[in-house]
Amino acid sequence: IVIVFLRKSQQAEREYEKVKHQLENLEESVRDRCKKEFTDLMIEMEDHTNDLSEGRIPFLDYKTYTDRVFFLPSKDGANDVMITGKLDIPESRKAIVAQALNQFSNLLNSKTFLITFIRTLEARPDFNARAKVYCASLLTVALHGKLEYYTDIMRTLLLGLMEEYVQSKNPKLMLQQVYKRMCLHCFFICLQDSAGEPLYKLFRAIKHQIEKGPVDAQVKKAKYTLNDTGLLGDDVEYSMLTLQVLVQGEGPDITPVKVLDCDTISQVKEKIIEQVYKNLPYSQRPKVESVTLEWRPGSTGQILSDLDVTSQKEGRWRRLNTLAHYNVRDNATLVLSRLMHTQQSYYQNHDNHEERNALLEDDKVFHLVRPADELDEMKSKRGSIKDKSMTKAITEIYLTRLLSVKGTLQQFVDDFFRSVLCSGTEVPPAVKYFFDFLDEQALKHDNVDEETIHIWKTNSLPLRFWVNILKNPHFIFDVHVTEVVDASLSVIAQTFMDACTKSEHKLSRDSPSNKLLYAKEISSYKKMVDEYYKGIRVMVPVSDQDMNTHLAEVSRAHTDKLNTQVALHQLYQYASKYYKEIVLSLDEDPAAQSKQLTFRLQQIAAALENKVTDL
Repeated sequence: IVIVFLRKSQQAEREYEKVKHQLENLEESVRDRCKKEFTDLMIEMEDHTNDLSEGRIPFLDYKTYTDRVFFLPSKDGANDVMITGKLDIPESRKAIVAQALNQFSNLLNSKTFLITFIRTLEARPDFNARAKVYCASLLTVALHGKLEYYTDIMRTLLLGLMEEYVQSKNPKLMLQQVYKRMCLHCFFICLQDSAGEPLYKLFRAIKHQIEKGPVDAQVKKAKYTLNDTGLLGDDVEYSMLTLQVLVQGEGPDITPVKVLDCDTISQVKEKIIEQVYKNLPYSQRPKVESVTLEWRPGSTGQILSDLDVTSQKEGRWRRLNTLAHYNVRDNATLVLSRLMHTQQSYYQNHDNHEERNALLEDDKVFHLVRPADELDEMKSKRGSIKDKSMTKAITEIYLTRLLSVKGTLQQFVDDFFRSVLCSGTEVPPAVKYFFDFLDEQALKHDNVDEETIHIWKTNSLPLRFWVNILKNPHFIFDVHVTEVVDASLSVIAQTFMDACTKSEHKLSRDSPSNKLLYAKEISSYKKMVDEYYKGIRVMVPVSDQDMNTHLAEVSRAHTDKLNTQVALHQLYQYASKYYKEIVLSLDEDPAAQSKQLTFRLQQIAAALENKVTDL
């Protein structure tokens, strides 16, 4: 018995040492991979850094910036009338409508009318969250010529809101109404140039790192990502290729482009376009659908496409074509051609479209990982519990890739956090002015403690502005954000949100991987947020005069680029919809009566709606 016990204990000891050694090796390999990947990334990012030093960050112009921030999230998206600028007004009525809209603009410049207008809309139960966001956006454009007045209105509304929340509700929930959106838009206007280089570098680094490994074009999952739900949980064999690309009709220059042999043809086109047209912003580059890719292994050429008659079939599934499928080798020469808008290319595309539809008639498509179909599901149901637990364990082994990517991108994430949470000369006057306003109001109320002030500031700037920009770099830059890049940006945005909250997150084994990933850094990020708020508090105050001067400069520089008339027309739709309620509110206000605001609104309604009113 003693001998058996000793043998068993020795065996257990050996097993323990073996597992310990494996874990140490795993940790060492992750560390080494982080160092190697980071070194590679820094070397490869040098080109991008050179581009940045030459002023090549593709900032959007002011009109496009405001369109994307204010109106792209609307229900009509890119077709919103504020983006297109097209109003459906008969030619015979354009002069009358223009005159009436100018009168409506004058009416909005009456503080009594505007505050009554906003509060009446806010009180309507059918004036939902989407309508509040859209209305605030319209007001921002309509009053862009007088941002000092706009800020005064916002200040007046916020004072009323503060009084209401402090007296009767939980003050911590304030800044959660049209007022909050107006406040946010004011930050968007004043902080356009503040995001800049660190955010662009972070975006480029994430994109670059993701594209170094396989990305499944169908399920939108990647080998290198920060998001566990977007992690490619399979080992995909691949190798790096350098293609020699010639662009037809653009000279004899050959551009070397790095791709993966497991990339689909559309992914290869994207990488080629990115490299060949790197000096152009995304909106000016040719789109993937508008180019063809031809491989010339010998005397004859072969057009490459995602799906054709050679596509590999696996049961009811059809695999998207890759460079490996076509057997394209390293240093192969490919020709990129733009499709001409001619009758011939139309029929050619039409035929390709019909061929693609015929191929897909009975088949499902996959790229790298084939989803389990009914047959596989039946097999898996019969599989043993042991097999399933092994599969789960194997899937979780891939989570070390998250650590690897995190380690590689850490400097870029830290640089972004430092640039955003830096107090001193870097802080825009609008931030200092607004934070001082919140501090002043807090001192006037006994039940507003430091935590409440922290929440007010966090809800007004970091959570509303920075998180929005971090998750949507295309709001500031002329870039394309893919789903896989968006997934990683969302993890960093969530970390930023966690850093700005006062509550402590208790982590456990069941916590989401995304939270565990930055668990070590979160305390230092929280300190950065606290120091940022303290630093702003001790800065030299921004006077009302300095703030108004700053706002007047912004108004002068950009107002003529915006669709102010269209914004006034869209705002009037709300005045028309809630006409009776607005008139009733105006009639109950002695100040509105003395200024004959109801009469002025009736005149505008008569002109704009071409109808008889109670004049």
